[in-house]
Amino acid sequence: MGVIHKIGRRKCAVARVYVSEGTGKITVNKREFETYFPTATLQYKVMQPMSLTENASNFDVKVNVYGGGSTGQAEAVRMAIARAMCEVEAENRAILKPEGLLTRDPRMVERKKFGQKKARKKFQFSKR
Repeated sequence: MGVIHKIGRRKCAVARVYVSEGTGKITVNKREFETYFPTATLQYKVMQPMSLTENASNFDVKVNVYGGGSTGQAEAVRMAIARAMCEVEAENRAILKPEGLLTRDPRMVERKKFGQKKARKKFQFSKR
């Protein structure tokens, strides 16, 4: 099979994933995946495409991820793994697409506007 390389993005996070046949070991930035994503929800998000396609113990995943926060990074890794699972087997696309794992989330942080405190918040208005 060789190594499959895919990229996933979410907000400012970019994840590069290298999937190869193995025993199901996931390493994120040369650390174990459980230590990099300590909470159960983040671990579930990362494992979601593997568990839906029943490939949790068939492939080794090596991840390089940078930018953004922990949630954005976990969702970027999830998207990259989902794309890799589609390349492994074409039938996986029918499983992952309805779950929304192959759709890039376009929501980004809204920029701060000049003359305002934040993107939407204004300075306090004083009438007199």
